[in-house]
Amino acid sequence: MRPEEDVIGAVGFSVMSVRPGDTCVAMGISDLPILAPSHLMNVMESACVAAMAEYLETGETTIVESFEVSIIDSVGIGAQIQGNARCIEVEGRALTFLCDIYEDERHIATATIKRTAVERVSFLARTAAQLLLSEGNSQ
Repeated sequence: MRPEEDVIGAVGFSVMSVRPGDTCVAMGISDLPILAPSHLMNVMESACVAAMAEYLETGETTIVESFEVSIIDSVGIGAQIQGNARCIEVEGRALTFLCDIYEDERHIATATIKRTAVERVSFLARTAAQLLLSEGNSQ
């Protein structure tokens, strides 16, 4: 990953058009045809990934560690939302982002997301090893 002074202030953006399958009704979590909260989180995470695209070395990626979200308003089918993320802190390989989602000028959600930079192959190898160990213990 590039040096902290380069990464602080990195900004990323993401957009989404709300379709019927994106609603709380479609996901079975409410009887309201509004955008499901998990999609708000996805848009914010996508903006974080976009913010870091030019700051990671080949073979690096980031994974989410924690997510603190406040939903301010809701949107329905046909809405187009825009998410943004700004890196506000770097501590070693830990990154903190402030994120917001808007529909035009209307503020829909805000969040603080913590992500960690990892080496992709090593991370996937550890994940696969954990799966193999858990499968071996269940037999």
